Amino acid sequence: MPNFIKSSLTAFFLFIAFILHVVPCNAEQTAEKTFINSIGMEYVLIPKGASLMGTPKGQPGKGKDELQHKVILEKPFYMQVTEVTVKQWRAIMGKRFFGKKKGGDEMPVVKVSWQDTASFIKKLNELNEGTYRLPTEAEWEYACRAGSETAYSWGNDIDCSKASYSNNTLKSDKCVSYAKGRGIKSDQPAPVKSYAPNAFGLYDMNGNVWEWCQDWYAPYDGGKEMNPTGPELGSDKVDKVRRGGSWYGVGQSCRCGNRNFSHFANRYQTTGFRLVKEVE
Repeated sequence: MPNFIKSSLTAFFLFIAFILHVVPCNAEQTAEKTFINSIGMEYVLIPKGASLMGTPKGQPGKGKDELQHKVILEKPFYMQVTEVTVKQWRAIMGKRFFGKKKGGDEMPVVKVSWQDTASFIKKLNELNEGTYRLPTEAEWEYACRAGSETAYSWGNDIDCSKASYSNNTLKSDKCVSYAKGRGIKSDQPAPVKSYAPNAFGLYDMNGNVWEWCQDWYAPYDGGKEMNPTGPELGSDKVDKVRRGGSWYGVGQSCRCGNRNFSHFANRYQTTGFRLVKEVE
């Protein structure tokens, strides 16, 4: 091989080695787009980005604590595709932890307090398969909206075919007949994946069960926020954020911007959770 060709090849490979050494890898480019962990929890990669959090003026159902403001999330993250199921709960916690959780394998686990979710996360992280946690409220809404700015991820109107809500024979029964026609029992949530996913591939972000978030509850401060995690813990903080609405209530409670909260020790038939896995 002529010397000038050898010199050119050497220079080329030295350049490639330099680029690989100097240029940092983008976690979003190298991370898998989807994966399933050892207990069958499905995750999808949510890209970093900016969006409006809260609710615009004039939207029906808007609460006083839903001040619209810009949020920037600087890191991608994995969001669980569904709410944690009864099967997944039992795989980590066993059947006897805080009583036997009722329902089929693909039902979302409910009657879990925020503290219960912390116990689940601790045991899941002990499997050494990555770092799991509850989503921050900002991550939750960003993932729920999936690029939309409307009341729901699909638009500004909701009907019984879009989400699990008003499936309550005692209080809000608008969707009882529709759910029954699809084989979904009344007075309880639907099995996960019973309704269409949003643009990120996430199921039941609007409706089915309320979902615990990582943050302590407080009204928004307003203004642009970078990677917000909610207020610091103080002596007055006993309420954790819940998001998404549920089978029990009306459609407006399922809005992307709707906020709810509860004492961190409360367990409700309407409340479950889904997890985030951090991108390594």
